[in-house]
Amino acid sequence: MPVDHYENFPVASLLVPARLRPAVEALYGFARSADDIADEGDLPADERLAGLDRYRAQLDAIDADTAVRDPVFTRLQSAVRTHALPTAPMRDLLDAFSQDVVKTRYADFAELGDYCRRSANPVGRLMLHLFEVDDVESLRQSDAICTSLQLINFWQDVAIDWAKGRVYLPQDEVAHHGVTEQKIAEARVDEAWRALMQFQVDRARKLLLEGAPLALRLRGRFGLELRLVVQGGLAILDAIEAVGHDVFRFRPTLKKTDWLRLGWRALRMKR
Repeated sequence: MPVDHYENFPVASLLVPARLRPAVEALYGFARSADDIADEGDLPADERLAGLDRYRAQLDAIDADTAVRDPVFTRLQSAVRTHALPTAPMRDLLDAFSQDVVKTRYADFAELGDYCRRSANPVGRLMLHLFEVDDVESLRQSDAICTSLQLINFWQDVAIDWAKGRVYLPQDEVAHHGVTEQKIAEARVDEAWRALMQFQVDRARKLLLEGAPLALRLRGRFGLELRLVVQGGLAILDAIEAVGHDVFRFRPTLKKTDWLRLGWRALRMKR
């Protein structure tokens, strides 16, 4: 399964213990392929939703401990059995992907946050389950990190999402800053746009830093992996600011050489 969709963040890297890597790859394969059903290609909405319903049926089979044949789900079933993974977070992901098929605007941040609760937070909670971490504070901080990463991806991909007919920027905040969809269509980067984007960057950074103590508290390679993820998110936010919030013409990304610098930062992160 290629990881080009997740170029910002490491997926099942060597920092993940070998005993857990198959489970991480199985979860990634499930989430990535389901997201592609919702987001890639030219299928009409009803066919996309039907495809996601088939994924739900496969989860039903896993819950019933009956055989599944699709390679995506045979790997996932093995991970569920080996690590007693809950399938409820996986169903939340499918709900979010289904929402992407039919919903293209978000009235306010409460709506967008609820989407992130289902599109991003389940991934962090499943990872914590693999590492046998389940205290309330760790779950809260994981949610903060995952929601922030989802928001960062939205602000990085404003132009890409616009081309797909989607605007994740909360509509009330867009209006408050004097930005219109016509301006987005024109890729107009004026003071109003910069103010709107800086507001989004600041909130995402605040969430990421609220969750960062989790990366310092977790021990071993998983903690280092999470510190790398946090540093990757912060670097993308810095890059958005560095291009004057012009994500239409300069989509911020991280290069392989950037990870060497971020690895050093991850090692030097302090409480």
